[in-house]
Amino acid sequence: MRILGIDPGLASTGVGVIERQGEVWRLVDSREVRTSSSAALPGRLQKIHNLVAGEIDAYQPQSVAIESIFFAKNVRSAVLMAHGRGVAILAASTQRLPVFEYSPLEIKQSVLGNGRASKTQVMQMVKVLLGLEKLPASDHQADALACALAHAYRSESKARLAQGDDSTDASGTEDAKALLALAKRSRHRRRR
Repeated sequence: MRILGIDPGLASTGVGVIERQGEVWRLVDSREVRTSSSAALPGRLQKIHNLVAGEIDAYQPQSVAIESIFFAKNVRSAVLMAHGRGVAILAASTQRLPVFEYSPLEIKQSVLGNGRASKTQVMQMVKVLLGLEKLPASDHQADALACALAHAYRSESKARLAQGDDSTDASGTEDAKALLALAKRSRHRRRR
């Protein structure tokens, strides 16, 4: 089972592929594409499409999880982000992959148990949950991986509930809280 997570944006789009290995999820690949605001819009969108389509071709995920648009004070920024997001969704739907959308709050809640977590906390938790040796290369890659993990946890919880196991909540919150506490203790010991 592989999931492609996408943190969409026009200036920078992050992607991350995770797969289930036994009882845990592991990193398969993570990338980011940056586009220049001085470049023409069609060329910027093509770069985003190529990144997403390339990950799909290379790793054959069964589903795609993408961060939904949050309401921004700057309408122009929201519209530009929507362009990049639309191209990413198009790349997935062209391959007939199911696309699941999660708000930034839902992603953080699923992965960290705290919808108001910082970028640093998201990066640290992604590192812990995927068993990485170092932090993801950028916050966009970390956000894409967190989105994929949120979908994985919610899908697993829904499957357990469908089988009659109601011992866990649908967001994986308790597991995330325990892992975050472990990561904090580990980080605190290294500082000493």
